[in-house]
Amino acid sequence: MQQKKLILVLNKFIKKNIRKIYLLIIILNSIIFTYFSGLRGAYPIDSFLIFNSGYNILNGFYPFKDYWSITGPFVDYLQFIFFYFFGVNWISYILHSATINTLLALISYHFFNQLGLKLIYSVFFSLSISILAYPSAGTPFMDHHAAILSLISVIFLILGIKKKKNLYWFFLPIFIGSSFFSKQIPVAYLGVYFIFIIVIYLFKDSKQTHYLKSVFFGIIIYIILCYFLIILNNIPIQNIIEQYLYYPVSIGNDRVQSIEFNFNNVFFQFKFIYISLIPIIIILFNILKKPINSLDEKEDVLILFLVIGSVLIFLYSQIITKNQILIFFLIPFCLGLSLTFLKNHIKNKLIINLILVIMIFTTLKYHHRFNVERKFMELSNVNFDLAEDSFELDYKLKGLKWISPGFADPKQELSLLKNIKNQIISDDSKKIIITDYQIFPAITNIKSFAPNKWFDILSVPNKKNKYFLNYKNFFIKKLEQQNIEKIYIVGNEKLIFLMFIFENKNCLELTEINELLTIINVKNCLKNLS
Repeated sequence: MQQKKLILVLNKFIKKNIRKIYLLIIILNSIIFTYFSGLRGAYPIDSFLIFNSGYNILNGFYPFKDYWSITGPFVDYLQFIFFYFFGVNWISYILHSATINTLLALISYHFFNQLGLKLIYSVFFSLSISILAYPSAGTPFMDHHAAILSLISVIFLILGIKKKKNLYWFFLPIFIGSSFFSKQIPVAYLGVYFIFIIVIYLFKDSKQTHYLKSVFFGIIIYIILCYFLIILNNIPIQNIIEQYLYYPVSIGNDRVQSIEFNFNNVFFQFKFIYISLIPIIIILFNILKKPINSLDEKEDVLILFLVIGSVLIFLYSQIITKNQILIFFLIPFCLGLSLTFLKNHIKNKLIINLILVIMIFTTLKYHHRFNVERKFMELSNVNFDLAEDSFELDYKLKGLKWISPGFADPKQELSLLKNIKNQIISDDSKKIIITDYQIFPAITNIKSFAPNKWFDILSVPNKKNKYFLNYKNFFIKKLEQQNIEKIYIVGNEKLIFLMFIFENKNCLELTEINELLTIINVKNCLKNLS
């Protein structure tokens, strides 16, 4: 009897608090899967990038002003906030990406609910989105921020059109701005498409023009916040324009022209995203084949066009970035949206069941490929059983199971890095570190910083680029301001970046310490240049 009473009480509690329980499940799922990935191996050039930029800002070293940056400052400043409140460590680092993942999952859950999808379906599709969104990277990354915040912008525009609440219209430009200042695309393209959709919406229903006031207030508040940060940190606006707009455009055009559009990179690798769009296209044709009289149907058509166009923009942006695919979370988003429209326009249980099967199959498939095998971070071919505790390198990295694609033996890599760490700490000279292992400034507590967010063939202008001289002068000026004497090159392929800067190679004094570390004395070079 007591057991039956307990079950009854428990059932009553669950029914009463079912929405809260669902929210808790979504939050925990979003956090757990992100930490699972974020603690599982590292791809230095991507995994450590935002760690260093957040540490830079914590020490008063700001993007555009103190270091050359072609990627968005939003991610950097957000990481600074997490480091400020939770300390400079790997756990607070992953907390950043887990928070963004949770935000997307909760907004998706709210979105599906608002559009009338069954509660349990809203939970399932939100869980799927959170499994496929940030966990593919695990660590904070500008591409993921940009894509996720762009999708939230799409969601808020749909809700603004459908639910007609000022709140959605107000936050729309805030998420658009945050996405843009994470990375320029896809939201640069989406923004233009949004304007097109909004103009059509207002043309069809001119009574809704008052929502433009909410959009305007959102824009003004976001501009004021950005202007406050620029003024507070004394960041030259010209630097922002040159580094974040002009230079990326100069390399972006060449990059697009170099892409070979073929069946594989346009269709086959995105096949399940295209499949997830099929129900939406079917629903759209089903509405359009008969006279559209009601305002609801007109809005549905506009929303379906918005979703189809937005997904195609996501796909195009993914192709031109030439990066590992990160937008598979669009699959459950599109499938979940399809279910919300099916109940009003096409009532077919077979299609509904097929949608659920595709959602479950793709979630499991891409979870294994990107979260378990860590394909996005180029870790598909490593043996995770060999991973070592990064606490051995520094306590700030506690929790990270160290293994990277560059070394078959993580013990050997950690041993080399530990020797380099000790070398940096024992050297009292003013120095910067050029490396993909951008954890070194934080784990050695040095307060002089490289005047570049990262060093790869795109972030640093080559000699043929019209912004090369600007970059060269910027780089040298920052070394002089910090009185830099030595440059530590960790990963000898990075030597090429100095060869661009110092045309007179004879003034460089190179000392090779081990297979990863070369120390360069640049004091004489800087004297000759000044």
